[in-house]
Amino acid sequence: MQLPFTVEQFYSVFVQYNDAIWPMQIVLYLVGFGTLFLLLRARPADSHIISGVLALLWVWAAATYYFMFFTAISRSGWVIGSVLLAGGIWIGWIGAVKNQIRFHARGGLRGLVGWTLIIYALIAYPLIGYAIGHRFPAMPTFGAPCPVTIFTVGMLMLTVSPVPRSVFVAPVVWGLFGGVSATFQLGVYQDAGLLIAGVIALLAAIFSGKQIRATEPVVAGA
Repeated sequence: MQLPFTVEQFYSVFVQYNDAIWPMQIVLYLVGFGTLFLLLRARPADSHIISGVLALLWVWAAATYYFMFFTAISRSGWVIGSVLLAGGIWIGWIGAVKNQIRFHARGGLRGLVGWTLIIYALIAYPLIGYAIGHRFPAMPTFGAPCPVTIFTVGMLMLTVSPVPRSVFVAPVVWGLFGGVSATFQLGVYQDAGLLIAGVIALLAAIFSGKQIRATEPVVAGA
């Protein structure tokens, strides 16, 4: 599929975005690590807060990166940004308002997958970008849609009780679509992790009923 913009235009958006929001990149990274603190602290109200933080990250990615900057090179930014905005609002509604997402620093295979995606989004993602030649400000930072999606899927792996399948819709759509286009057409090779996250989100949605049931101990957000 031919993209409606050039690779040079694509990277110019990161330059404009990163220059405009500086030093919010540092704040956003601190928010990401702070979310992990809440996950490990495991107080009853923390699941509400974590869901709210994830929702705000998605809204931020939609409003700042897509609506404010990406739309300058492609009208598709309005469509993609709207998907991210809807996904963020929905995560906030389901998790922060209705308390149907309860987070727990669990182990097992699902926990391993979750922690791997989280570490990838916060640490490995920028390091891989640097290794392949991306330099600030012409590079995606945490708060941009791709690392936020990877981080969110990782967090959703660290949950107890079945999570509504609808929460996975936006991560699946953006993970698969964005992962393919960014990795294979735009040279953002660290976004291979986004594609993997999209596949994991799809599998998690299909098998959402296989999560830890309410009969097992619930530590956070009970």
